[in-house]
Amino acid sequence: MPNITVLDQNTINKIAAGEVIERPASVVKELLENAIDAKATAVTVEIKEGGTSFIRVTDNGCGISKEEVPLAFLRHSTSKIKSVEDLFTVSSLGFRGEALASIAAVSQVELITKTSVGLTGTRYQIEGGEERNLEEIGAPEGTTFIARNLFYNTPARKKFLKTPMTEGAHVSDLVEKLALSHPEISIRFIQNNQNKLHTSGNHNLKDIVYTVFGREIASNLLEVSVKQPEVSIRGYIGKPVIARGNRNYENYFINGRYIKSSIICRAIEEAYKPFMMQHKYPFTMLHFTIEPETLDVNVHPTKMELRFRDGDMVYHMVYQAVANALAHKELIPEVELEKRKEENALHMPGKKLEPAPEPFEKRRLMAMQQQAAAKEINESPSVPEFQKRLIPQTPILEQVKEPDDLLKNWLPQSAASNPLPASDHKKELKQEETKAGQMDLFDGKLLEPKARSMHKLIGQLFDTYWLVEFNEQLYIIDQHAAHEKVLYEKTMATLKTREYTSQLVSPPIILTLNRNEEVLLQQHLTYFTQMGFEIEPFGGREYAVRGVPANLFSIAKKELLIEMIDGLSEEGAASNPDIIYDRVATMSCKAAVKGGNRLSFAEANELIDQLLGLENPYACPHGRPTIISMSKYELEKKFKRIV
Repeated sequence: MPNITVLDQNTINKIAAGEVIERPASVVKELLENAIDAKATAVTVEIKEGGTSFIRVTDNGCGISKEEVPLAFLRHSTSKIKSVEDLFTVSSLGFRGEALASIAAVSQVELITKTSVGLTGTRYQIEGGEERNLEEIGAPEGTTFIARNLFYNTPARKKFLKTPMTEGAHVSDLVEKLALSHPEISIRFIQNNQNKLHTSGNHNLKDIVYTVFGREIASNLLEVSVKQPEVSIRGYIGKPVIARGNRNYENYFINGRYIKSSIICRAIEEAYKPFMMQHKYPFTMLHFTIEPETLDVNVHPTKMELRFRDGDMVYHMVYQAVANALAHKELIPEVELEKRKEENALHMPGKKLEPAPEPFEKRRLMAMQQQAAAKEINESPSVPEFQKRLIPQTPILEQVKEPDDLLKNWLPQSAASNPLPASDHKKELKQEETKAGQMDLFDGKLLEPKARSMHKLIGQLFDTYWLVEFNEQLYIIDQHAAHEKVLYEKTMATLKTREYTSQLVSPPIILTLNRNEEVLLQQHLTYFTQMGFEIEPFGGREYAVRGVPANLFSIAKKELLIEMIDGLSEEGAASNPDIIYDRVATMSCKAAVKGGNRLSFAEANELIDQLLGLENPYACPHGRPTIISMSKYELEKKFKRIV
């Protein structure tokens, strides 16, 4: 058996560094968090070659006194905590005292720092964990930390780094998240001598969202603000129209720390479930302020995970906050026929869009130009008299009829007597400036009961879509998705209130189940019975379904019931009746009217009334939109009435 020996300090430091420093982004994270803990109001991060050759973090924080500089690079030396009891009330981003020691163990480090009371600053150099130099130097207040040649003394680890572009992207993502977590701090990010990010530090979270994610996302946000004794939530969530195919846009911060939490993630996605298609994930930017004693942040070396003392309370609070923000908002996606060239012009001072001149106006302008040219020729002494006589004596302008006269020649009398005001385009411009890709029209708009009488049902398109005109918008309703949503909500309401009826099936539906399906059926039989199913053994592995809920009678087929039981297996709903109810309600959508079925106007009106009476009429149970809209502006632009 090999002899047991104690490792030397250099090896210990390099092993410990492996737990904290995985890549250049890990170095930037630790240094940027230290700058924030030092009460800095402005921080600059600069990297070269993805951070592998050069990292510099400069802040205007409190600095480090000369006598404490060497101590800062010892393992487990920290100013954040004093004893084990402090772990339960820690509010700083870093506290373990491993960051600087780990960075110094695998890179060449230079530190320049000065406190507010010091006359001079301190310059300290340490390479591979070994001190090289300590001297006084002139420096501004704050700290500059430079790390060169990361993993220069551990080449095996350096080989596992990705390309400089990939490593730089990780650093950029990290800086953006820290900027979003601290809108009160001005953060600048420089990569290969190019400015990539600069936040103002004006406390406005929405400004940073615009800077990082762009105009489309910033214009489709819903504000969240909830406060309770131990927990408060503020920030923004995105409308479903900006959903993504992964969770990269789900961001939440606890006490200024970017973290990942399965509890918060599950609560957000459950709240979004009625509004979102499957495999789509929302945009969230939520800041949590939680009492430190209710958290355990000492869970993982990178501090990306934590534990809650009362996870259920956090789950329900997040769920309600997100659900309330989404409720009572008119989330109807608006269709744009083409990309608008004037999008930027709309937001530039002094820029105005003018409508295209009507045909008769073009003729007027042409006539005025011709008249001016004729006048110039007549008055010119250099033009011979015979050429002047060729010019018509009656001004062309007088031959052009007034616009109203032209309109009267071909418009009905009622229309000609009430011409459309030429200034309507100003209203459209104002509407365009406030439009943001997805409509939020709850105040005095489509969903208000008094607005229903003003809806104009135009007709059915392709035997599938119903067209409704309201408030200079064209709304297009998918009859199948709409009917699915109505049936789903009705079924869920009856299940929750237990107001369901059972209808006998004759002859009974015989199900032949395997062992796993039998177990599932036995586990959930009580819930099936409560919902109106009558199921009893029929010998062997066969079961007879003699009764089904009345609203499922028309679709109660053997294959459908087997599919429902299989679905329960996938969900893993051993003791969760809500999942069973949801599965049954989803199956009831099979009875919805299909696309291609022609409905009468009376049937369509009734369906639309029921749809708009729901709390969330915007998406079917599968997440597909039930309603989309198109503005009058878009149509007039397509017909070149506006250019």
